[in-house]
Amino acid sequence: MARILAIDYGKKRTGIAVTDELQLIASGLTTVATHTLFDFLTAYIKNEEVELFLVGEPKQMNYTVSESEQFILPFVEKLKKMFPKISIERVDERFTSKMAVQTMIDSGLRKKQRQNKALVDEISATIMLQSYLTRKN
Repeated sequence: MARILAIDYGKKRTGIAVTDELQLIASGLTTVATHTLFDFLTAYIKNEEVELFLVGEPKQMNYTVSESEQFILPFVEKLKKMFPKISIERVDERFTSKMAVQTMIDSGLRKKQRQNKALVDEISATIMLQSYLTRKN
């Protein structure tokens, strides 16, 4: 089986999480500067088989699209063009950042460590991916 790669896209940083080959466990992979994201994805896909990109879809509380969607849509279109054989699914990413911070608190990280936005982005992608796996199974 191929992996599923989750992408928590941001204007500056993008959090990335990935499943194991059996698609049972979601793990944080990394956070990359968004301007280097396609270089990272190209290199990753050369070494690992990926069957699905999960891309966060930011929504308001009333389920309408968030204003940050204007930055994500061009990314998704480019992703389709660069990797046409890999499916793309969008998933609701509401509350993932708050859940990520709470996870950091529950893990005993100090306040200074919890201010690491790159770690928050990576954990957010992991939460998004694990939620997807739970719904799928």
